[in-house]
Amino acid sequence: MKTILTAATATLFTALVVTTPSSVGAFSAPAAPSAAINLPGEVNIESAYSSSTFPIKPSDLITRTKEVLSPQIGIGTKDNGACLSDTFEFVAAVVGPINKVEYLEALSSFQLEDSFNIQQNFYGFVVDPMQTNRVWFFSRQVATQVAPFMGVDPTDGEAGDEKRELTLPPQCFHIDFTPDGLVQEFGFYTVDRRQGNTGGLGGAFGYFYGVGKPLPIRECQPYKPSLRFRMLGLLGKIGKKFSPKKKE
Repeated sequence: MKTILTAATATLFTALVVTTPSSVGAFSAPAAPSAAINLPGEVNIESAYSSSTFPIKPSDLITRTKEVLSPQIGIGTKDNGACLSDTFEFVAAVVGPINKVEYLEALSSFQLEDSFNIQQNFYGFVVDPMQTNRVWFFSRQVATQVAPFMGVDPTDGEAGDEKRELTLPPQCFHIDFTPDGLVQEFGFYTVDRRQGNTGGLGGAFGYFYGVGKPLPIRECQPYKPSLRFRMLGLLGKIGKKFSPKKKE
């Protein structure tokens, strides 16, 4: 009997070893489709680009975007605004629109690069097929504080002698250009407020919050639902609790 059980066990083990790879393969990801998938309502990007009347072609516009983002230009902050059109506007979620003069004055009032080593981590550059003078792109900024900022030393807080590290939430940027390649509009928005350690805040607001010195206005604080919004949510939950249950 023992010999029979041993033989049966060995047979079963061999069967498992032999069949497992093919069994796992049966649950592997499907092969990539041989043809591109076009969703209902999806923009035909090539057609949109080819019919565009904007004089700068998409690949050159992305190159121009990277030029104005470079440390030598800094979207107007390093070239005295030479890359900005006279009608330039900056607009973000809660700031702006502000004009060229106001934009340059605002950025000169606090020099983030003097207090932080900033890694921009840009990616995803694409020309908008519905507005072909606009380039969209993303950033996932990380920064190490290396000098005092807003009166706060780089090593203040619980980190001991370690420099303060800030991770901003992902941000989506856009730059609009004139036919001459000047920046017409620049703006950005936080796209995932739950990531990072700056309270879901992007831009300069994220740095203020990150060092513990948020500006004393609601727009510079982490998102918090209003009382009315919370009451609506509560009423919805109460209504759901006392509503008649559906019969199965």
